[in-house]
Amino acid sequence: MRNMVKSRIFFGTLMTIFFAAVVLFDGWLDGSLSASAPDGRVQGTILCILVALLVAGGQQELGRLLPIVGLRSFSLVTAVCSALFATSWYWPQLVPIRLGLYLAFVAAGSVMAFFLYQAICYGTSGVIANCGANCFSVFYLGGLGSLVLAVRIEFGVWALLMFIFVVKSADIGAYTVGSLFGRHKFSPRISPGKTWEGMAGAIVFSVLVASIFAASCGIMPVWLAVLFGLVFAFLGQLGDLAESMIKRDVEQKDSGRKVPGFGGILDIVDSPLVTAPFAYLFFMINEFAVGV
Repeated sequence: MRNMVKSRIFFGTLMTIFFAAVVLFDGWLDGSLSASAPDGRVQGTILCILVALLVAGGQQELGRLLPIVGLRSFSLVTAVCSALFATSWYWPQLVPIRLGLYLAFVAAGSVMAFFLYQAICYGTSGVIANCGANCFSVFYLGGLGSLVLAVRIEFGVWALLMFIFVVKSADIGAYTVGSLFGRHKFSPRISPGKTWEGMAGAIVFSVLVASIFAASCGIMPVWLAVLFGLVFAFLGQLGDLAESMIKRDVEQKDSGRKVPGFGGILDIVDSPLVTAPFAYLFFMINEFAVGV
């Protein structure tokens, strides 16, 4: 168990460093890293590519899980549709199109693509189940993933890093403390490994990281950062539980084996996906309050 904890912390740290390096380099390229450089017209290009790759990879993992419960996977179609959804905040910077109109066309195009793929490959067998499952996968990965890029483009590099670091530090805190000291089950029906002790670890880690970001970057007052850390410690664990429900339905421990100590891409992005809309809302309210 201790070796597993060390492995998770080690690879989690490596991924965090890599992600931070990508985001900081991306911000340096488009001028959003500091106030001293003028902001470029197009923001978040490298992050856009990374998000598209992650959601497409996540779709491949979901595509391997769906047949276990008797559903057909439209992996290629869902990967493309998810990438288009996840990058929705990026394209209006390049072409004169309203974000709402873009989202409407991608949503409509995705549904039509599902029906067409179903008709060509499977006919009328399992139409509702197959199209429904693939539609869910696109909105889960692509729809929620789009808000990650939205935080970056709307609120900047440091807001995105604060959000991701707080959520992932909550994951690491929950896993570390829960593995070493966990006794009281948090959600035994969905994820038997989660404990209230782990939740306490998540809160401590996330509040600490949020406070450091607030004090060093001036994103928000420290007292508000404490609230941010507390809220997102719980929300992050709920995001992890959402993915656990999928894995328990297909009776799989992990979504894949790409990352030692973690599993697959879905095991890594589950908590940022579900918390991204709340992060966008939180930063929007914070920006409004500061402006007032």
